[in-house]
Amino acid sequence: MRAAVVSSFGGPEAVEIVEVAVPEPGTRQVRIKVAAAGVNPVDAGVRAGVFGGAGQRLGLGWDVAGVVEAVGVASGWTVGDEVVALAYGTAKTLGTHADLVVVDADAVAAAPRSVDVAHAASLPLNALAAAQALDRLGLEPGQNLLITGAAGAVGGYAVQLAARLGVSVTALAREGDEELVRSLGADRFVSDGVAPRSVDAVLDAAILGADALDWVRDGGAFVGVIPGAHPASVRGVGTSAVEVAADGARLAELVALVDEGVLTTRVAGTYALDEVVKAHARLAEGGLRGRLVLVP
Repeated sequence: MRAAVVSSFGGPEAVEIVEVAVPEPGTRQVRIKVAAAGVNPVDAGVRAGVFGGAGQRLGLGWDVAGVVEAVGVASGWTVGDEVVALAYGTAKTLGTHADLVVVDADAVAAAPRSVDVAHAASLPLNALAAAQALDRLGLEPGQNLLITGAAGAVGGYAVQLAARLGVSVTALAREGDEELVRSLGADRFVSDGVAPRSVDAVLDAAILGADALDWVRDGGAFVGVIPGAHPASVRGVGTSAVEVAADGARLAELVALVDEGVLTTRVAGTYALDEVVKAHARLAEGGLRGRLVLVP
């Protein structure tokens, strides 16, 4: 079967399609026939060597939508189930950018019924990251949250989820994105920041770091999206970063919100698996409003 991997670090051209053995599911695992798989910035990071792993062949891809093809003992799933899942890890030998992938059964959820497989594949990593970041912030209804990069994949889900919680959302994005982020539930739009110490919390999906921290009131909260890269605490502001965790139960809740029309999935474009280099090149150009998705 085919899989997208990197054996040496570099730009989009470092990604190659190779033939690998069909993976077998172990206890409490399932094998999924990939119907669609999201291409995320973390894949570009793996490709570029940001997370290390020199001298290894690294598989790419975290998001997957597809059909259960084989099950291990005590998986709880059945062959033929339509599912979505998160295949966590920056140093895995096989990711979701492949014809088949094996994942832990507790990372899997039934696929949404209301969207196609490409849109379903845009959900796991980014929606889980947004939900888990909001969990860290622990905001109450009526509190003020500034979301940077609010028009992006993580930021867009965060806007919708925070608005659903009754949090007052200020969305920081490019000037042309105001209509979009307001449609997602933002109460206020800004394109160049806010007054210092004027919000209760920041979810920094744009990775602005210390600049965004300055906008948080004393004793507020800051959550970034790159583990270990968040700024140090100042003025009593609690700072941390979300490291997304595979969580099938939470993913099922997010799927339900998609089917209820609460969460909007966005796909910026689709590519065949054999066009993965083109997908990485497009990702590198930036400016996407939604996820690129591989459709094997």
